[in-house]
Amino acid sequence: METRAGDPGAFAQFDLSRVDSPAFVVDAAKLRDNLRILSDVGEASGAKVLAALKAFSMWSVAPIVGEFLDGVCTSGLWEARLASEFYDGEIATYCAAYKPDELDEILRLSDHVIFNSPQQIELMRPVIEVARARGEAFDIGLRINPMQPEGEVPKYDPSAAHSRLGFPIDQLTEEHMAMVEGIHFHNLCEQDFAPLERTWDKVFDFLEPYFGQFAWINVGGGHHITRADYQRENLVQFLSDLAEDTGAQVYIEPGEAVALDAGILVGTILDTGWNGMPIAVTDVSATCHMPDVIEAPYRPSMLGEPPFDENQIVDEAQGGRFRLGGPSCLAGDVIGDYVLPEPVKPGQRFAFLDQAHYSMVKTTTFNGVPLPSIWLWDSETDQLECIRRFDYEDFRNRLS
Repeated sequence: METRAGDPGAFAQFDLSRVDSPAFVVDAAKLRDNLRILSDVGEASGAKVLAALKAFSMWSVAPIVGEFLDGVCTSGLWEARLASEFYDGEIATYCAAYKPDELDEILRLSDHVIFNSPQQIELMRPVIEVARARGEAFDIGLRINPMQPEGEVPKYDPSAAHSRLGFPIDQLTEEHMAMVEGIHFHNLCEQDFAPLERTWDKVFDFLEPYFGQFAWINVGGGHHITRADYQRENLVQFLSDLAEDTGAQVYIEPGEAVALDAGILVGTILDTGWNGMPIAVTDVSATCHMPDVIEAPYRPSMLGEPPFDENQIVDEAQGGRFRLGGPSCLAGDVIGDYVLPEPVKPGQRFAFLDQAHYSMVKTTTFNGVPLPSIWLWDSETDQLECIRRFDYEDFRNRLS
């Protein structure tokens, strides 16, 4: 299983006993650092930068996001409502398919409404016309599928064969372009600049006949812009050239990059045992709290862990490699194998790195496993605040 690296940053000095277990802890200072980088890219390139709420929608930090970015992008009615209630700036909404009874409110809340196909635009034409007659101001966009596979994991690749995401670029016609004010594509996942450049090279010939016709072009998310080794100068030049070539306002929608390395997930060892190797059960569940560990799959980095060696000798008495899993009844609720310099024991605290994005928004209460509480820490001031705790009623009220 691939280990997804994480930078401990200021969390290396954080006392894990200061918070509940399990708990998400987000560092406001690191969040500001990431947002400052994204803002600088936007200012230098002329592009507008929107935060993808699907990756990180901790609305208690919306004022911080609003200090730096131009708005947010949402994935449907509920995220659009959240955006309108808490976030500043523009709202761009894309959904693979809209429900007619939800679209009217989405049109009212959003500045840009992006459709997955020309057929849906035509199907929703009556709703669109009624909203415009009422005086609502919004642009209609079309998401295209670049048909340029770039993802390392096929299930996360929008350009994978038979993908439902976006209108195939080779089917685009003048009639389709006449229906929209903007073009959107999202083709990346946790990647650097080169895949974006290759994607644009693929779609350039298809879109060139319409340069000057659309008001904006949105190159989506999946860009790890705030990663230390990302080629930001190349990106700035690319976005600037894109605007000049197309005559359009350029948008970019980072998600993970907003909260990259800005949060940890704190847990506690509950029990240990031996079954051919040391086993540890924790109150953190891959299934309930970090589903991408199973879906991707990947192995999250642990705060303070020595370099991991799959060939590490397993020795029950001397510590070494152990297998960590969650408290649920699902046999596959396994987080991964880890190495610590001493034997693990009940009551021991630990933390997984880089868990602010996606993990927090994907949590579930499957099996009645409690949700992690949410904390905001500022590593510059050491201020620590519990934003939210979840209890039995949160579990009960989702059921019937």
